[in-house]
Amino acid sequence: MKNNFESKFIQNLIYSNYGLRVKAEQIEGELDDNFKLNYDGKSYFFKVYPANSDLEFVTFQSNLLSNLKTFEKIILFLATAGFIIHLVLILLNNKGYVDLSFFQGSLFVNPISAIYTPFSFILIYEAFLLIYYLPRSFTTSIAKQFEIMSLILIRKIFKDIPDVDLSDNWILNENNLQLIYDLTGVLIVFYLIYMFKKLKENLPKLPVHQNLERFLGYKRLISLLLIPTLIILCVFSFIEWYGAVFIGGENSPNIDYLFFVEFFGILILVDVFILLISFQYTERYSQLVRNTGFIISTILLRLSFNAVGLTSIILLISGIVFGLIILYIYNKMERTSLVT
Repeated sequence: MKNNFESKFIQNLIYSNYGLRVKAEQIEGELDDNFKLNYDGKSYFFKVYPANSDLEFVTFQSNLLSNLKTFEKIILFLATAGFIIHLVLILLNNKGYVDLSFFQGSLFVNPISAIYTPFSFILIYEAFLLIYYLPRSFTTSIAKQFEIMSLILIRKIFKDIPDVDLSDNWILNENNLQLIYDLTGVLIVFYLIYMFKKLKENLPKLPVHQNLERFLGYKRLISLLLIPTLIILCVFSFIEWYGAVFIGGENSPNIDYLFFVEFFGILILVDVFILLISFQYTERYSQLVRNTGFIISTILLRLSFNAVGLTSIILLISGIVFGLIILYIYNKMERTSLVT
């Protein structure tokens, strides 16, 4: 049974046992009490398991968290190395030592575009984080999907900035208009994610289903299966891009959405599968509608990859707004049911 500890209790617990004054921020979880601890400019993860938790599972999660930290360091190294290599390639291309003109746009012309590479590695890390958060909570995984979409949009801006034309009638230039759409979209999406997380923090405390551990077991199994799937998808996406650019000529896929089109397609199938399993463990109408609404939100995000220009931004914002409204209504319904 979940303990439902408050942040202030955890702060006092840490201080009384270790003499450290930390700031505890509660993170949503379906079975465990999860907290992000901030102390001396660093962040730590604090988890309280129910008394009847399986010791093997506790060890498994601890090892997974440790491996995640190692993976984070690897991604940071690759992002830094990728940024430096990208800058060197731009220099060599501009000096005429190598010819990279077959790449679309100014990806290997302007140094600003070099920021595109480290963001690509960060996005891969965020995709792995999404898989890690999947067993914890449906709402948390949806919030992570929104964050990934915002980072994809930010990465695209760094690639498109060098194509801006500030000559006469610049407002009529297609590249300039796209940059305006993207910048406006980032601001709106960033605020919507903030609102979604505020709502997520105010989720009502609900009784836990006695068979929830089995449901979480299914979600953990799905999460484990997604890890090799993600790795295979990364490899095949790279092969597809390499073949199109270096072998197939001009029919190269859109590099901005490479890998993530298929990844979000898989997420939709996974979300539907989890929804079907959840029917065995909950009869609450509000929770079923919430989970279904989140799937619709993911579908709208996926559709934004197939659109261009303003339509793509509208679909992206619509997906997040839909998820935000669903969560707002769900909170209202659950609080009403607790009162009555």
